[in-house]
Amino acid sequence: MTITAQPSPAPAPSRPIALITGVGRSIGIGAGIARRLAASGWDVAFTYWTPYDRRMEWGAEPGAAASIAQELAEAGARTASIEADLTDPDAPARVFDEAEQRLGGPVTALVLSHAESVDSGLLDTTVEAFDRHFAVNSRASWLLIREYGLRFRGEPGTATGRIVALTSDHTVGNLPYGASKGALDRITLAAAHELAHLGVTANVVNPGPVDTGWMSDDLREALVRGTPLGRLGTPRDTAHLVDFLCSPEGQWINGQLLKSNGGAAA
Repeated sequence: MTITAQPSPAPAPSRPIALITGVGRSIGIGAGIARRLAASGWDVAFTYWTPYDRRMEWGAEPGAAASIAQELAEAGARTASIEADLTDPDAPARVFDEAEQRLGGPVTALVLSHAESVDSGLLDTTVEAFDRHFAVNSRASWLLIREYGLRFRGEPGTATGRIVALTSDHTVGNLPYGASKGALDRITLAAAHELAHLGVTANVVNPGPVDTGWMSDDLREALVRGTPLGRLGTPRDTAHLVDFLCSPEGQWINGQLLKSNGGAAA
């Protein structure tokens, strides 16, 4: 795990701290969420894992973490970028340690936007791919939520803590991704009840079709035709919902799986 020092403004302890996973590319959903929360008054720690992007068809984006951190700092946020391999069961605790040490306080909001996503179906998924998807999408999410629950200290009678996880309804031709995201859903929704005594809400968001560089032209056109607004989703669309769920105004939304997909056809 590599810790990259980034320029930050003077400490501002009054700002709550958000930890966002999966912020590896500037056009990704995670980066969009980070920008929105920074603009809303949060300090932001975020994780990324360059080897994952490197082996995907879009490739790694050189300097992305530093560039994103600079944007957040310009929005007034203190930042901590943390390169973390979430297949490692010890990574979640180290990530929280670094976030707390670098930003000087506890994490108030945990946003899970990381993912292992490699297309394969029932007949061609390998055991290695299946295990890796569950290690990243399910096990790491559980361990991050568990670490958050062990560390969070809220005020009795208030709902100040937030957990938001990004999911997907992919199934056909996407067995390990869809199955591991289904497990993520259950883990997160369990947190809405098991961590309620801490003043924590937990929700799952399905962003729908958001093209961050992985869609073919044919798929993009088909998805646009199936969406009432006649466009695809954007990271900003997802970020607005996450921002609301993390705000004081969003505290009454709890234990829900919310679709932010413009009414896209299933």
